[in-house]
Amino acid sequence: MEAKGCFAIFLALVSITGAFSATFTVKNNCPYTVWPGTLTGGGGSQLSKTGFELASGASSTVDAPAGWSGRFWARTGCSTDSSGRLTCATADCASGAVECNGAGAIPPATLLEFTLNDDGGKDFYDVSNVDGFNLPASITPQGGCSSTECRSNINSVCPPELSVKDAGGSVVACKSACLALQQPQYCCTGSFNTAETCPPTNYSKIFKDACPQAYSYAFDDRSSTFTCAAGGNYDITFCP
Repeated sequence: MEAKGCFAIFLALVSITGAFSATFTVKNNCPYTVWPGTLTGGGGSQLSKTGFELASGASSTVDAPAGWSGRFWARTGCSTDSSGRLTCATADCASGAVECNGAGAIPPATLLEFTLNDDGGKDFYDVSNVDGFNLPASITPQGGCSSTECRSNINSVCPPELSVKDAGGSVVACKSACLALQQPQYCCTGSFNTAETCPPTNYSKIFKDACPQAYSYAFDDRSSTFTCAAGGNYDITFCP
């Protein structure tokens, strides 16, 4: 009976904590405040934190259950108007609040994407500039698996036709060619919907040269997707 009781307690703990759940420690190394957001994919339940404010040098933790799939990003240049509505210069989720409440980032936005405990007990993760770029970011697993990052400031090399500028004329984000030009050869759609028919372009190479580990366009899987045994935790750093 004692052994059965211990096993029952173990099962209860597993049901509460979730097997192979993960804790994300989100750090802001930028010299300005950012507003991270989270979005669960596939119609799953949103995390307890869908948005929060991080001052320069601050960090916060976000817990995700086993099997979670979704993304993180960071909004910049946010302010509240007289009605209390929050708007952001880049990567806004248009919720009007610090919490994004199930809304994703409006591109361009640097994305940090995760699929936990998939394909035989593996986590998959990547930094993606497929939806454009707004700030440098990195993912570092706690436990020895490979990190991935986009450390360079792509805004400094962004072509004029892809640039997003603030009121003062400074480039604050860089659109993907797909977003800016809306052509199938850049979006890998229509007759360009395979890896063979949608090779890298001169625009995607700008992103890839600046950040070799990050996704630069839709079929950039080979050098940009990373895996780790499920059950670990992750550090996400903005401006690493």
